[in-house]
Amino acid sequence: MKTASPGPGAQGLHRPPDSGELGSTSRRRELASPQVMMMGSTRVAKLLLRHGADPNCADPATLATPVHDAAREGFLDTLVALHRAGAQLDVRDAWGRLPVDLAEERGHRDVARYLRAAAAAGTEGDSHRATDAAEDRADPDLLNQ
Repeated sequence: MKTASPGPGAQGLHRPPDSGELGSTSRRRELASPQVMMMGSTRVAKLLLRHGADPNCADPATLATPVHDAAREGFLDTLVALHRAGAQLDVRDAWGRLPVDLAEERGHRDVARYLRAAAAAGTEGDSHRATDAAEDRADPDLLNQ
């Protein structure tokens, strides 16, 4: 059986860790959380977040957070899960882009609408209240909650 491996130009892909590298729970969360958010697996994202994954974990090279990844790919359900878990929505990546900028660039209007509504509701205080307000302002058909 053949297995695919990324070529030398593959960006953002990490070599699978050696078995000894996954010894600590925090190391497993550090590796898994951003990668799962990029794949849009809301169910797994919620599970990781429930078990302590950091929703604000930033890629050290790009400063992109799981929110940036979910916004760029249009994963609204994952974005809502991240926001409910306390993810900051107003953090800029290394190029100065906010998650809403990425959503708009890619044409993910539902995600951009949610992010703008959350910003209007204010994310400074209670993230659940801001999430609820954003969900109320977003099209209910867009949220599968």
